[in-house]
Amino acid sequence: MNEVPRFQPRVDPRPADSPWPMGAWPIEAGLELVGATVALRAFDPMDTEEMFAALDHDQVWTHVAGRPSSAAELSQLLSARASNPNWHVWTVRLVREVGGMSAGSIIGTSSYLETVVEAARTEIGGTLYSPQVWASTVNPECKLLLLTHAFESMHMGRVQLMTDIRNMRSQQAIARLGAQFEGVLRRYQRRQDGSVRDSVLFSIVAEDWPEVRARLERRL
Repeated sequence: MNEVPRFQPRVDPRPADSPWPMGAWPIEAGLELVGATVALRAFDPMDTEEMFAALDHDQVWTHVAGRPSSAAELSQLLSARASNPNWHVWTVRLVREVGGMSAGSIIGTSSYLETVVEAARTEIGGTLYSPQVWASTVNPECKLLLLTHAFESMHMGRVQLMTDIRNMRSQQAIARLGAQFEGVLRRYQRRQDGSVRDSVLFSIVAEDWPEVRARLERRL
């Protein structure tokens, strides 16, 4: 019988770490993150009808469990997330026309989730956009706005991003941000069809942020 190979312990990359401040949380009421293409503000149930119309496409939900069948179900889903003290759900609107969708249109949603104040970390996820704005500046600008706020206002030391191993488009989009691939979480969470997916994990940490920000700014 083959023996398990000896594990090579990882070395601490920051052996002389200084104390890191606590993360700033929750998000202040009324905050809006505005760029040249999109604006993000806290989810309001009044947004639901327009958001449901933008997201009611098979390809949007291919790798996402819990597809709602009505605007009311979408409102329940996002309201439940927004009530979680570790989540903040954003509505994404256009500031200018993109993909035939006019300025002011709701095009999707994104969230901070699994936020841990003591560890100064959060995750960006729950991200869904209308297919009409895929492959545009929408996603990189949304990520720039969310990452800038996370690192520069919330004092986060780590932001992670995760996706289904079958969602190759999402993996490539996350990698293009400059996020570092950390590994695959095997049999991590359930899909819509009842199968259990492997999740691909990426992260951006405070030391990475200046380069990631510059990369995103160049893309925009």
